[in-house]
Amino acid sequence: MPRTRSDEKVLSYKDVVLRESDLTILSGPHFLNDRIIDFYFSHLTSAYPSNDLLLLSPSIVFWIKECPDASYLKDFLQPLQFSSRKLILFPINDNEDVNLAEGGSHWSLLAFYRDANVFVHHDSLRGMNTKDAKRVYQAIIAYMESDAKYISCPTMPTQANGYDCGLYVTATAHAICEWYMNQEPKDLKELWFSDIQKGITSSNVSKLRNDILALVRSLMSKEQDI
Repeated sequence: MPRTRSDEKVLSYKDVVLRESDLTILSGPHFLNDRIIDFYFSHLTSAYPSNDLLLLSPSIVFWIKECPDASYLKDFLQPLQFSSRKLILFPINDNEDVNLAEGGSHWSLLAFYRDANVFVHHDSLRGMNTKDAKRVYQAIIAYMESDAKYISCPTMPTQANGYDCGLYVTATAHAICEWYMNQEPKDLKELWFSDIQKGITSSNVSKLRNDILALVRSLMSKEQDI
């Protein structure tokens, strides 16, 4: 079958390949897919370099959540070195069908912060992904060398539509990374909650969609110049 224009590769960045269809998603009011979130997390990893910080791809988190045999997890997680990380971000999707690529209808973000001994779930639809986030938490807690508790972010803003959840995830991840790398001293009780409450607004989230698209186009231009 011939490849359609929407399937054409437009950018290779780290381990992520973006296609023409991803530009369409970013150009309009559409639900973000795995590739765009993976791309932005890769960008944050480069922007905030630290061995203490780990931003996981959606595919890895999905496998953790839907792993059919818990005995497989130990070997799978070992290269990720969870026990040595201080901050780990997990993008959560509500898809439960391992045969459905890029399924699901909602994104949220689970963050582990070792110094506060806590997992924090950030859900812009007030708990819609709680079940999925807790499944990830329960799957990995034994490998964290921590007895961290699970809580929900008390200041997480609520999205005003049915398609911006992925943008709230990327905006929240950015805010947490910025707090972790630059905020001193750190309040281990309030964490980054006030930063999220003040900084993540509907207008800022809308702007982020354009910012990500501009970033992709800038990297595309640099790639063409090589």
